[in-house]
Amino acid sequence: MTTQVTDHKGGVWSIAVPIPDNPLGHTLVHLLETDRGPVLIDTGWDDPDSWDTLVAGVTACGFDLTDLHGVLITHHHPDHHGLSAKVREASGAWIAMHAADTAVVRRTREAGPGQWLDYLLFKLAAAGAPDDHLAPLRTARTTGGGRKLPGRRAALPDRGIDPGELLDLPGRRVRAIWTPGHTPGHVCLHLEEEHPSARTPGFGRLFSGDHLLPGITPHIGLYEAPDDGPGVHDATSSGEGTDPLGDYLDSLERVGRLAPAEVLPAHQHAFADAGGRVRALIAHHEERLARLRALLQEPRTVWQLAEAMEWNRPWEQIPYGSRNIAVSEAEAHLRRLVKLGHAEGVPGCDPVRYRAVG
Repeated sequence: MTTQVTDHKGGVWSIAVPIPDNPLGHTLVHLLETDRGPVLIDTGWDDPDSWDTLVAGVTACGFDLTDLHGVLITHHHPDHHGLSAKVREASGAWIAMHAADTAVVRRTREAGPGQWLDYLLFKLAAAGAPDDHLAPLRTARTTGGGRKLPGRRAALPDRGIDPGELLDLPGRRVRAIWTPGHTPGHVCLHLEEEHPSARTPGFGRLFSGDHLLPGITPHIGLYEAPDDGPGVHDATSSGEGTDPLGDYLDSLERVGRLAPAEVLPAHQHAFADAGGRVRALIAHHEERLARLRALLQEPRTVWQLAEAMEWNRPWEQIPYGSRNIAVSEAEAHLRRLVKLGHAEGVPGCDPVRYRAVG
């Protein structure tokens, strides 16, 4: 096993922790040295090889796992939060996360696999998914499938991360920046210290999680809410009426104003020019929204809209599970158009079809 560890100088390291069977390859878990011991930013996927790589990486940075003081989680996804319970068990470190994502973790731990399948069936049927797509989910529901949901073993965090908070990390200045969009409680962490290379323009370094990546557009779909099923209409708990894409675009603007000297993301590689990347991502989503308005000149269901959208491959070649993600992303963009008054539901359609306005 080869452990890829990078010294970013100034007491900042990254460890490439593999994600099994995933084209992303790995999560960059960052280690930040503090006066009370090292703190991890994210942990990686819950997998034996990933765990061995993380442990070897901490050792390569010059520490033992028992030296860890805490863990800061950028968001609840299993490639970031998956190993948190094992880290806490091995080190006694505290785990901190924004309250909105902690709520998702709590629901994931408490919900049975059948409840998640019911939620997915309900959402996909409402989106207009065809019977041949729903059939495997119905079979899994009947036979008791879906028991190996990722993230069910992740730890329930014992600390919150409040927006704008200067975190209690002795010897370091790290400020929490709430950046919802990819998840409702995603946070970036701004290291408010001079960059080790003083000639680098900008201020400090930004641990950006999945919010800002150098060559990937983060997935922006509906916020997970397994209690949003048949007969449940509590918008506060279910996520109905939320606007994840609007949240993401607002968060991008906020990060762009920080103007960090360097971005340390959770995937790919460190990069400069955060402002340029922010502008490119905003332009990408504005272009995509314009294309969707054009597609909605003909009324479509969410599923039909997803089929007609441009992806990184033709719809026929998109794997089954990825189609569910694509439908979620299509609906997040559609919600944005509806909120802006550029689209509306067509009365009397079941499943609902949407059309452009204006």
